Amino acid sequence: MATWWGRIGSRRYPRAGALLVLADAGGSNGCRPRLWKYRLQALADRYGLVVNVCHYPTGASKWNPVEHRLFGPISVNWAGIPLRTPGVMLSCLRGTSTRGGLRVSAQWQPRAYPKGVKVTRAQMDRVHVLSNDLCPRWKYSVVPADIWE
Repeated sequence: MATWWGRIGSRRYPRAGALLVLADAGGSNGCRPRLWKYRLQALADRYGLVVNVCHYPTGASKWNPVEHRLFGPISVNWAGIPLRTPGVMLSCLRGTSTRGGLRVSAQWQPRAYPKGVKVTRAQMDRVHVLSNDLCPRWKYSVVPADIWE
């Protein structure tokens, strides 16, 4: 997400002060993992964005509008092609667009993502989360440190 914002989003929306993230409620970007919120704080601080997060309830991610609009065309575009290398996969992704004008942007990030990264209590104390009154566990905003203070 930070890579997308740095490459595309910040150019396309230069005056944006906030970003809306629609995410599943489970997995690494779920509503409970501390690392997810810690990384969102880094994104908010780096770009001066309020990051508004709405998690889909467990089992409801199928209603994610991005999945409905892009996953079908992506599947059609690479149907029958063995995805044996990152280059083949990226070319299939990048060659996908929809009738509505959406175009897929994809970038390979050849770095290691270590397992078991722990976020300490001290690190979590530096995460500035404003919970929403409605479903506070699934709807919240991460505010840049300079706005928070």
